[in-house]
Amino acid sequence: MSLRIAYVVNQYPKVSHSFIRREILALERQGADILRISLQGWDDVLVDKEDREERERTRYVLQDGYAALLLAALRMAFTAPVRFFGALALAIRMARRGARPLPYHLAYLAEACRIMPWLKSFGATHVHAHFATNSAEVAMLANALGGPSYSFTVHGSDEFDTLPFIGIRDKVLRAAIVVSVSSFGRSQLYRWIDHSLWQRVKVVRCGLERAFYDVEAVPIRQDRRLVCVGRMCNEKGQLLLVEAMYRLAQKGIVCELVLAGDGEMRDEVEELIRERHLEDRISITGWLTSDQVREQILAARGLVLPSFFENLPVVIMEAMALRRPVLATYVGGIPELVRPRETGWLFASGSLKALTEALEDFLATPDDELRRMGEAGYARVVQDHSIDTEAAKLVELFGKS
Repeated sequence: MSLRIAYVVNQYPKVSHSFIRREILALERQGADILRISLQGWDDVLVDKEDREERERTRYVLQDGYAALLLAALRMAFTAPVRFFGALALAIRMARRGARPLPYHLAYLAEACRIMPWLKSFGATHVHAHFATNSAEVAMLANALGGPSYSFTVHGSDEFDTLPFIGIRDKVLRAAIVVSVSSFGRSQLYRWIDHSLWQRVKVVRCGLERAFYDVEAVPIRQDRRLVCVGRMCNEKGQLLLVEAMYRLAQKGIVCELVLAGDGEMRDEVEELIRERHLEDRISITGWLTSDQVREQILAARGLVLPSFFENLPVVIMEAMALRRPVLATYVGGIPELVRPRETGWLFASGSLKALTEALEDFLATPDDELRRMGEAGYARVVQDHSIDTEAAKLVELFGKS
């Protein structure tokens, strides 16, 4: 029997979630049928053509308003009262143990009721959610309502900060599989679940399409440009990077930094750039398409990520696949991919001194050495982060669920 998997995501497609799109398309290449379900995001501005195409393939739970949710919940209560009130009891328990009040969990239950007819008409054999938050709870409640088995992928720092408060034990206990994108992420789950459930957690890494990395090498540019790709937020450390650029300027070291991305801290970052008179050294691009991110990486000598907390950022894989060295912090799953002086530099998170020294060392490194690091990074990504290889692991896991 062919796999018919329903993917449940809080917001899909999304500019910063291209890794989910890659995974879905890779699963379809493996022969799986995928139903895309998103709770919200049907009217978001999308810069990537592939994201716009994915939106046309996606069903949106909240698009028809709260009346549709209420009607779905009432229909389920009358047609399957035992299952409905069992799921209701589960939602109440999640509220008692979680940080969010009961109305949120009742809304998740209504959303689960809303997707049940979609799962049935699609013939879903399994439901997979991305992120351990509300999307995983919707998948769990749909299972309690009589839906198929479910699993979910745990990704990053936002989830790790809240694992004790989002009912992670219940979600793992009821799930057929739990996926982590790194060994570090798996260890964070181990902290909060019983030892008897550890074998349920599997590492399946984010990956890149062959077309991304199976191309001729582009020589490292001569201009002294670095790129930092990511959402502008506290955990990414862009303010510290601006301060490091200021220290380099005070020492008379010439280089350029491109901040590729956007986010809630953009105004603060721009203000600090003005205060330090670095407008001629630092530029901000705003949100970019996948192709534009690729162009920015290729136009730089290396990628720098001064993150305070991460799991394993996809952009590191992208830079290494394009044969560019990476400068990043000793946090989360990053050391699983970046090896000091082999594929790049690792430095202490939150240390302005360590970041500045890493930048100086990078800028003083000859082209031949940077090319050697780039080739080593390329080989590592091809071996461990092929999306088709990782999707094959998911197919096997979903088939056993």
